[in-house]
Amino acid sequence: MLQVEHLTRRYGPVTAVDDLSFEISEVGVYGFLGPNGAGKSTTMNIMTGCLSATAGTVKISGYDIYDQPREAKRRIGYLPEQPSLYLGETPEEYLRFVGEAKGLRGETLRQQMEAVIEETGIGEMRSRRIDALSKGYRQRVGIAQALLGQPELVILDEPTVGLDPLQILDIRALIAALGKTRTVFISSHILSEVQTMCSKILIIARGKLVAFDTPERLEEQLSSPGEITVAADTGADAARALVAELPGAASVTVSEEGAGSCRLTVTAGGDDLYALSREIFRAFAASGSTLSELRVKKATLEDIFLELTEGGESA
Repeated sequence: MLQVEHLTRRYGPVTAVDDLSFEISEVGVYGFLGPNGAGKSTTMNIMTGCLSATAGTVKISGYDIYDQPREAKRRIGYLPEQPSLYLGETPEEYLRFVGEAKGLRGETLRQQMEAVIEETGIGEMRSRRIDALSKGYRQRVGIAQALLGQPELVILDEPTVGLDPLQILDIRALIAALGKTRTVFISSHILSEVQTMCSKILIIARGKLVAFDTPERLEEQLSSPGEITVAADTGADAARALVAELPGAASVTVSEEGAGSCRLTVTAGGDDLYALSREIFRAFAASGSTLSELRVKKATLEDIFLELTEGGESA
């Protein structure tokens, strides 16, 4: 579907994209993350044929974006961060214009327009001027135009930027539905959004790919260990002794909370935090101690993002 090989883009002495390679061969929603200046926009502009590369290739369903631009671009639907909508037109008029620009005519154009209008939920707004629509509906119109031509790859740059919470939920649901039948490649700064919608996540830093995996596997592979916080009605020494005997506990930090109570932070030595938390619960229950708190802290996508993008080559 999408094959990027040794992609490089330089602006004078500055390397924006540095020997970037990855391949996507299945349908689903793929998130593209990176800090400002990491090379995300440059990469997406090259992928869509809007910008030339210094070196490397991009292929869409086997067609090179530069050597075979017509065939490659026919298989791409693109929504830039700032959609180029014609505000004086209705969604129906705008979609007809875009469809004709994509080479659609007659009954084929009519059928595809009806299909994308229904798929994006803009039927009630099809005859209103775009400048009278909310930002959420404008984004839907932008996504609708990207779907014309039945592209195999849909690229969305910051699709929920500037939307209110309800509009964001609507667009997320729409993108998740699109990912069931298409390959959807989205760029976003909202980490929770990517974690919710995406089957796999690509993270770049300084123009290089530093991660490409599922959110779950990224959590497992993160070097920062998980932690379990425990508050108990027992003395610090007794609590330390209970937890230190457990094989899954790598380290234990204990602080007194008051007379006869303490708080522990347990760093896990293995992958299964929840198994260790159950063992901790059983150990305190067997000793007759009461737990007032037992909380598992796993690595979040934000933790992963910060470690990978700030860790440099070691990450």
